[in-house]
Amino acid sequence: MSEKQFKVVRADRGGNRAVMEEEAEELARVNAELAGVDCATEEEIISAARDADAVLTGGARMTRRVMEGLPKCRAIVRYGIGYDTVDVDAATDNGILVVNIPDFCWEEVSNHAIILLLACAKKLVILNNAVKQDSWGASTRAMRPMVQVYGQTLGLVGCGNIGRMTARKAQCFGLRILGYDPYVDKSVAEESGITLVNLSELLKESDFVSLHTFLNEETRHLIGEKELKQMKPSAYLINTARGPVVDEPALIKALQEKWIAGAGLDVFEKEPADPDNPLLKMDNVVVTPHSASYSDAAFKRLRTSVGQEAARVLSGRWPRNVVNKTVKPKVSLVKED
Repeated sequence: MSEKQFKVVRADRGGNRAVMEEEAEELARVNAELAGVDCATEEEIISAARDADAVLTGGARMTRRVMEGLPKCRAIVRYGIGYDTVDVDAATDNGILVVNIPDFCWEEVSNHAIILLLACAKKLVILNNAVKQDSWGASTRAMRPMVQVYGQTLGLVGCGNIGRMTARKAQCFGLRILGYDPYVDKSVAEESGITLVNLSELLKESDFVSLHTFLNEETRHLIGEKELKQMKPSAYLINTARGPVVDEPALIKALQEKWIAGAGLDVFEKEPADPDNPLLKMDNVVVTPHSASYSDAAFKRLRTSVGQEAARVLSGRWPRNVVNKTVKPKVSLVKED
């Protein structure tokens, strides 16, 4: 058996226990060996990946210090669409490609957003718990007030691929769709049935506000006290994007003081969520554990795509999607048609 030519490290919390069959199969085609390492700190990532030709990562913080400690690394490939855990500027300065998988989990996350919307509107968790606790009378009383879904307005903050897919699905329930996204053309939004408006108008008119933005400095705490006060008292906030897009203390205050009716949250500012987080104790908040993107099939495709992208770089080809397009790679890469 020939000696492996390349070393690839999956650096993540629990990385040494992760399923990596699909990635390993793709990397083997270019004579690369994959190792999973449990990394929680900068020192642990540097120690594990110092001699790696590529790094695969999900939640590990890829900081400037980490980049400077990876002299051989040609690419960092992210498991997913977002790349807020990676210092892209530092990667560019160090000749490291940052690669994401932009076509991952559109169906899953858009489905999850609709599920949270319906669960909030129909008070699904409250009624489920009441019936199971043998409180049929209490469940009947808990129904009121209950908003209808048909004919209501859904506001999408972020009208990228997932936002537009959510819009198309929401129309099946008779929802009117508004959108806010300064980077999406009006014609593109309209193709998915979205009317673009400014953020203030969206918040004031929407019965459901669903977040679908990247997390960056522009969107961090995009939804704060000022924005929550603009929402209807009967409105619900849905977040399947990133926790820090919402100012969480402001959201807690908004719910406690009844500025809005409730929320459906798949993400939190701190994850895992603190057991004492007030959001976990509110009947009008539906929560899931950052699981919107998950299905067995979606994650299998994701692992295959991550392996393929790393293999492309190691074999001297540009990956299909590069976040830092101005990067000067450490080795010459060929662009494919």
